[in-house]
Amino acid sequence: MHRLLVALCLGWVLQSNAEDWPRFRGPTGQGWSAEKDLPREWSADRGIVWKTPIPGEGWSSPIVWGDRVYVSTATEANTQCRLLCLDRATGKIVWNTAVVEIVPLRKESKNSYATPTPVTDGERIYVAFGDGTVAAVDVNGRLVWKNQEVRFYSRHGLGASPLVHDGLLIMPFDGSNRVEKPGEWPNNSAEEQLGWRVPWDQAQVVAFDVKTGERRWKGNRGKSRIAHVSPNVVLIDGVPQIVSPAGDAIQGFDPKTGERLWTVYSQGEGVTPSFAHGDGLIFTSSGFEKTTLRTVRVGGKGDVTASHVAWEQRKGTPTQPSLLYVSPHLYGITDGGIVHCYDGKTGEVIYAERVGGNHSASPVYADGHIYFLSETAETTVVKAGPKFEIVARNPLNEKCQASIAVSRGHLFLRTEKHLFCIGK
Repeated sequence: MHRLLVALCLGWVLQSNAEDWPRFRGPTGQGWSAEKDLPREWSADRGIVWKTPIPGEGWSSPIVWGDRVYVSTATEANTQCRLLCLDRATGKIVWNTAVVEIVPLRKESKNSYATPTPVTDGERIYVAFGDGTVAAVDVNGRLVWKNQEVRFYSRHGLGASPLVHDGLLIMPFDGSNRVEKPGEWPNNSAEEQLGWRVPWDQAQVVAFDVKTGERRWKGNRGKSRIAHVSPNVVLIDGVPQIVSPAGDAIQGFDPKTGERLWTVYSQGEGVTPSFAHGDGLIFTSSGFEKTTLRTVRVGGKGDVTASHVAWEQRKGTPTQPSLLYVSPHLYGITDGGIVHCYDGKTGEVIYAERVGGNHSASPVYADGHIYFLSETAETTVVKAGPKFEIVARNPLNEKCQASIAVSRGHLFLRTEKHLFCIGK
């Protein structure tokens, strides 16, 4: 009986410390993990549970639910968009479902047609691909529904990841004007600059019913430009709002109707870093053009640019990796590998230290440490806090732009050719 009670208690402790990683940047969408005793040191020949080749091209991050890992990719000349399911214990591919064949569109060289990270509610896995297609696949790999009413185009491609909230799949489409002659790529004409260099009013945030794929609402941004920022739910005065920054704009939407509730002007286009939030503040990066960290106080109605900007800081602002807030500190890493730690209340730089390498992936926080993943798949582990201290450097020497997923004691890391499971 004593041994049985110990086993039950141990099982409960292990289960309570384990978590799924259901979307881009984890359960909260902020890159936090509640798990303890995660691996901090590994290499290409040490600490690898399994390593599975992933066909095609894609820069979506892996997600994890229960005993399954999901990742999207584009094969067959990188235009056949697919969703893969892997066994989390062995890395074996369980199923590989074709979702859509898309017509090649212009995109930046660092982008792919399968860059948005999937999201799951445990019943279905939802994906978005470069032409605006959104779809749901069940846990057995069966395509449940597909919606292609948004004919998306951006000269950058599509980079934001979808969000599931209250029975809705919410996806921003922050593109630009498509102008092309038969057989030619778009040029830099005045028409083609709409939504890219020139603000326009065609960007939208769309909510789809998770069961049927039918559109439930469309939120209009007003004047904005290209962005790749993943939306998130923020509680404001106890009420959930969809916060969704874009080029030239930081905005909040009613999750039930899509009504735009407030907006802040934030000059910049090609905005990629996802925002962080906490302690009544929303931390954003403005992207390219006068790149600035812009922090907004929650609350307010209408245009609150003049009243709700808490602080701004131009030192160390990332243009690709997302921000990470571990109260009371805000962390960011520049594309060139310099980590900045800021006072979250004031924006004051506490330290600026180089970890090296180029960076696209978003950092992850767990158990008092921050994991920074470079474009050569070297993960630098740094202690969280006001003092900079490197704990470990872990090279894998493969091209990498996706972000780490954390689940049940393991790290899941996607490179150009493989998916790694790291841990004991």
